[in-house]
Amino acid sequence: MFFHGINWEYVKREYPLLSPRRTVSQKGQEQLLDRIHLIQQFGIEPIHLLEADEGYPEERCIRECYVFGDTVFAFERLPLPMWQLSSHEVGVEVLDLRKCSRIYTYRSVVEVEEWFPGIPCIRTQRPNHLQRTIESGRDHL
Repeated sequence: MFFHGINWEYVKREYPLLSPRRTVSQKGQEQLLDRIHLIQQFGIEPIHLLEADEGYPEERCIRECYVFGDTVFAFERLPLPMWQLSSHEVGVEVLDLRKCSRIYTYRSVVEVEEWFPGIPCIRTQRPNHLQRTIESGRDHL
């Protein structure tokens, strides 16, 4: 299973396809430098996903994806070509959110279900590290 974390506001803006090429103009300097590095290394700037396996369980993938957003999309398979970015991270050029098999969120499930009818949506607790950040008054991790 593959997992991608994203803030719901970006889902609504980018739906149904996620592609880094569509958001180049919104990137900051550090993100643009990372983009150039990825293009030099892989020929594209990929969408990043975590891949679960025996030593890297789904729960860990979900928890780590929550660092990148309030909603996590799970996919049973991904489109080819696919790049191995690190031991548990893969990348694809474009990600069709309509092809997900499950959605995890700590937001309201009702709005997610309206956008993705028929796809199981699982409401989870807000991850502890995010709750501590909110309670401390900081607006970033």
